[in-house]
Amino acid sequence: MFYALIFVVRIKLFKFMQTDQSNFIPILMQIGLAVGFVGSTIFISSLLGPKRHSANKDKNFECGIESVGNARVPFSVKYFLVAILFVLFDVEVIFMYPWAVNFREMGLEGLVKMGIFMALLVIGFYYVIKKKGLEWE
Repeated sequence: MFYALIFVVRIKLFKFMQTDQSNFIPILMQIGLAVGFVGSTIFISSLLGPKRHSANKDKNFECGIESVGNARVPFSVKYFLVAILFVLFDVEVIFMYPWAVNFREMGLEGLVKMGIFMALLVIGFYYVIKKKGLEWE
């Protein structure tokens, strides 16, 4: 009796969990349309685009300036540290916007939590300045 009940429950769950393959047709159509659009745009632009090659046009350049020397010059770690710190402090500023919008609803508890958050930010910023992470040599 118990095994029969389990068998019936499994059959009902299996029928419930089955999906009709036609539910995926709109998704496949959208993927096909996107891939087709991108492929046709690239192909048509290669046919219609200008094809004027010259020694001057085929030179490598960076930001409009002619490249000089080896491209494998090592960068200072300070460059990457400044970039990471910028992203870190920039992302943490994003957390202040919802707090500022909901300042009145959050009350004193929200003010205390933001005070703690700002204190941790200032401590981190003080640490970075103390370690001279923002100074170039």
